[in-house]
Amino acid sequence: MTEQGLLDLKQEINEAKDKSTKLQGRKDLLVEQLKEKYNVTTLKQAKEKLKKMEQSLETLHVQIEDATEKLEEKLNVE
Repeated sequence: MTEQGLLDLKQEINEAKDKSTKLQGRKDLLVEQLKEKYNVTTLKQAKEKLKKMEQSLETLHVQIEDATEKLEEKLNVE
């Protein structure tokens, strides 16, 4: 390998290290946000929390639909 080839390779390695460091920082920030906002510390806990939140959202959606239908019926009767 030529000297220029080695320098190019060194540059690529340094860029990869920088990118890795940035990605690790972003990961750490996201994990901290999950901990602060949702009190979860692992991906498994986050997935479980998301599932529960989706179920709650679906329940609320059904309740709103039912209440809307009842209100519409009431308004049409009067």
